[in-house]
Amino acid sequence: MSTATVVDEASAQSMVTALRFYKRGDLRLEELEPQLCGPDEVRVKVAYSGICGTDVTEYIGGPIFPPQEGHMNPHTGVSLPIVMGHEFSGIVCEIGSNVEHLNVGQPVVISPAYDHRHHGSQFCGPCKDERYNICDASATIGLNAPGGGFCDQTVVKDMNCIALPSNVSLKAAALVEPLAIGRHCITSSGFKKGQSVLICGAGPIGLAIVLLLRVMGASKIIVTEVLESRMMQARKFGADVVLNPLQASADNSMSAEEAIEKAVPGGVDIAFDAIGFQSTLDLSIASVKPGGVIFNVAIHKKPLSLNLNDLAMKEKKLTGGISYFQEDFDVVIGMLAEGKLEAEQMITSIIPLSEVVKGGFEELVHNREAHIKILIKP
Repeated sequence: MSTATVVDEASAQSMVTALRFYKRGDLRLEELEPQLCGPDEVRVKVAYSGICGTDVTEYIGGPIFPPQEGHMNPHTGVSLPIVMGHEFSGIVCEIGSNVEHLNVGQPVVISPAYDHRHHGSQFCGPCKDERYNICDASATIGLNAPGGGFCDQTVVKDMNCIALPSNVSLKAAALVEPLAIGRHCITSSGFKKGQSVLICGAGPIGLAIVLLLRVMGASKIIVTEVLESRMMQARKFGADVVLNPLQASADNSMSAEEAIEKAVPGGVDIAFDAIGFQSTLDLSIASVKPGGVIFNVAIHKKPLSLNLNDLAMKEKKLTGGISYFQEDFDVVIGMLAEGKLEAEQMITSIIPLSEVVKGGFEELVHNREAHIKILIKP
């Protein structure tokens, strides 16, 4: 086989502008030498990159997922500083000699998850079962694997590139990763068309779940949220009932649990906790019907208390999920291509890469309630 790569000469760059994470509070926009494109790799001209809550958490409190200073990830070899960004789309501008399913000029979205297939190492139990999302050597592009998307050009493995239909915009494609997380949570919960659902929290993933459930045929969607701006977004996205759990009725005569019972007598079929507070876990457990499902979406900052009798006495099931499968990406892209999913309404701002720190990260630190998803455009 030829060792040559196929290159779009018009996209060739002498230097790459990229945002690198050094340590807590230290993000730097730098000019870097372009990465080499290996036989199984693809060079992508980045179109749009979304700032994730995890990115902001790293900025104000990291490194959490990236390796500590002076260390490297044992599977990917990545060390600080690292180019951030894991929710992004772009155009293929170079393909390695072994790449057969992609072409130069093709629009793609990046699935940023790494597992043993990427490391070329022996499969763990989950990988043998094709449950790559819970691989014991998992890593993520832009956090602890190379190829981050907060830049104008990057190199990723070909298996992380998913070709886009011509009628899916690159802006919408930058939202596929969080939507795939939402879809994975929904299918992992056992949701069936016609069921009723509670979602605690109208952040990006909570709202993604609302959008998806509307397409997937939920009979009633109830959302609890304390920020008025996000309550408005939940209504816009298709929630049937939106409650502030601190003021569930106009005269404060009902608790959130009572308001949910009024909306769905007997309790909802499934409750998704997309916040991770003690109060949202308690409300989720109390609000599902006997035999119902409580699904944890959140990454918790501290342990919570749980009385297992609250589950056992009514055979309620508490479970959770993480990440996504390839199928989740494919289904979400299909929904976008069919015009069923109006994902671009999640975008609240698009800013240039040159303003990523002040207009992106600092904006989300100090003005979080005004945004769902900020996209970065190189």
